[in-house]
Amino acid sequence: MSTFDTTRVALVTGASRGIGRAIALGLAERGFDLVVNDVARQGEALAALAGEIEALGRRAIALHADVSSKAEVTAMVAQAIAAAGHIDAVVNNAGILITSPVETLEEGVWDAVMDVNAKGTFLVIQALLPHMRARRYGRIVNIASIGGKQGAPEQAHYSASKAAIMGFTRVLAQEIGAEGITANCVCPGIILTDMGRTNLEDPAIKARWTANTAMRRIGVPEDIVGPVAFFASDDAGFVTGQTLNVDGGIVFD
Repeated sequence: MSTFDTTRVALVTGASRGIGRAIALGLAERGFDLVVNDVARQGEALAALAGEIEALGRRAIALHADVSSKAEVTAMVAQAIAAAGHIDAVVNNAGILITSPVETLEEGVWDAVMDVNAKGTFLVIQALLPHMRARRYGRIVNIASIGGKQGAPEQAHYSASKAAIMGFTRVLAQEIGAEGITANCVCPGIILTDMGRTNLEDPAIKARWTANTAMRRIGVPEDIVGPVAFFASDDAGFVTGQTLNVDGGIVFD
């Protein structure tokens, strides 16, 4: 496999479907080459995504790793840099949602959600920072959620994980800003994905969310692409430590 050229390269985690897939394709359409990641069981979908990116005229490499595992993340990042030559932007999108009321929430479920959503974001960034610092350039985009701001019943652990990402990002931005690296969050609202359907299985709940959204519609993965692409670009070179709601008008802070 040849090393990528000097084109901007982005690493997107959890890229095989939903928001991650849309982001990867959207970045490819905007001129990025891609390293796309997901767990091994999503290998077929990830390979198909890489093929779609290449059909757009961009280069792509698919790497399997569980972002909650430090060893797997370290290996993935090393492979990504070796294959691509450099990583300019990372989009930490990998995440899971397993609903449960607090009273019956199992410790293992709490740990699984926090490990993928919060710890996974941390591990990927920690592995990439030496590379970005050496180049004095980097764009870090963390996918949080409006759930980290207001939450919903049976999602306390998910909300906690997303709030953790936002707090982590604000501190990270302060630590790395002088080195040409930015760190920002995008907070999707109610988005029609396989995971998002957890909020939308009941038609009454779907109707309520639609009515509670200023734009009176449920979001789609492609709605998240533009804001992520902005944070991943040089246009956002003086923007860091920020959290942007992309929810059609649900949360107004």
